[in-house]
Amino acid sequence: MMMMMIRPSTTMFRLGTAAAARSSQLLSSSSSSPPQGHRNFASKVSALSLTSKKRKGNKITMVTAYDFPSSVHVARAGMDIILVGDSVGMVELGYDTTQPMTMDAMIHHAASVRRGVDFVEKTSAPNPAIANGNERIPLLVGDMPLGSYEYRDTDVALRNAYRFIKEAGMDAVKIEGGSARRAHTAHQIVESGVAVMGHIGLLPQAISVTGGFRAVGRTATRARQLVDEALRLQDAGIFALVLECMPPNVAREVTECLEIPTIGIGAGNQTSGQVLVFHDMLGMLSHPHHEAFMPKFCKKYASVGHSIQEGLQDFRKDVEGGQFPSEEYTPYAMKEDEKKLFDNLLEKDADDRHRRHDEAADRYVKADEYEKLNLYGPK
Repeated sequence: MMMMMIRPSTTMFRLGTAAAARSSQLLSSSSSSPPQGHRNFASKVSALSLTSKKRKGNKITMVTAYDFPSSVHVARAGMDIILVGDSVGMVELGYDTTQPMTMDAMIHHAASVRRGVDFVEKTSAPNPAIANGNERIPLLVGDMPLGSYEYRDTDVALRNAYRFIKEAGMDAVKIEGGSARRAHTAHQIVESGVAVMGHIGLLPQAISVTGGFRAVGRTATRARQLVDEALRLQDAGIFALVLECMPPNVAREVTECLEIPTIGIGAGNQTSGQVLVFHDMLGMLSHPHHEAFMPKFCKKYASVGHSIQEGLQDFRKDVEGGQFPSEEYTPYAMKEDEKKLFDNLLEKDADDRHRRHDEAADRYVKADEYEKLNLYGPK
């Protein structure tokens, strides 16, 4: 198969004078609440290190995380990239699509993820499960939600990209689509100092146009368009590209045409790396008697939902049976002299407390009778 010759992008790490001036104005006008924590850049995954992994034939790992605990788990597992995806709207907030997600909501979740990674960086011992003991601080990517970057005025996209960097502590942002207009937006963001991850194939934010979550690139014409989109985005300066729900031969061709790495999801195993949703791969919503919907491309690596259900049901049974808390989980005790003093204090107004107790009990009994008799008609 003949490989296409790609001219290296001249925009990836260049900061034009005009773009620099505009970015300075936008940075000063956006919120400047600094994220907590610090970065040890010696062990930090970067856009350059990801490209190096592709060239060496080493696969890239990316998992979504949406809050402090999930980011702690993902960071400790040694993933290369954490994507704070707008899929949080579906797997954590209960929306049917990702479309309702807003910038404020995404910043809220992204900042929590950053705090989780900072916590791991400060507190974790070396992880022997990571090859060669090389600890990695994952690259953090914020998913720009629908309505935050599509405008012709690219300053809107820049302001929102800067919010992810300044308010949430992200290292990069992700945008969907490979049209010329989208590539222009990506170019403007990169030129202004923010790394961008692209995303082509199935575009969850565009389901109003596509009519649902559908695989893309199954005709020769559409597959060729995906190759063109990928090249266009690379020339715009993106550092990596998500390929979602497309035939594996198409994803392979896109990957081979690019110098930058590709991250597949439902796109076969010939991409530079893979990404899965945290809740899907761990079976967070699984149940012993039924299974939540699972994408066909998702391998379930655990059934955490089963353990969650078992734990919750065991707690309910222990409480209802009077077994929890036992003495083992009742650590706070009075000294004997304080117990005696407490009993003496109670004796002083025992009659008054008993009277008030009886009055309250009588009120509640009457209220319960009203409820049982439905004196105010059917509900």
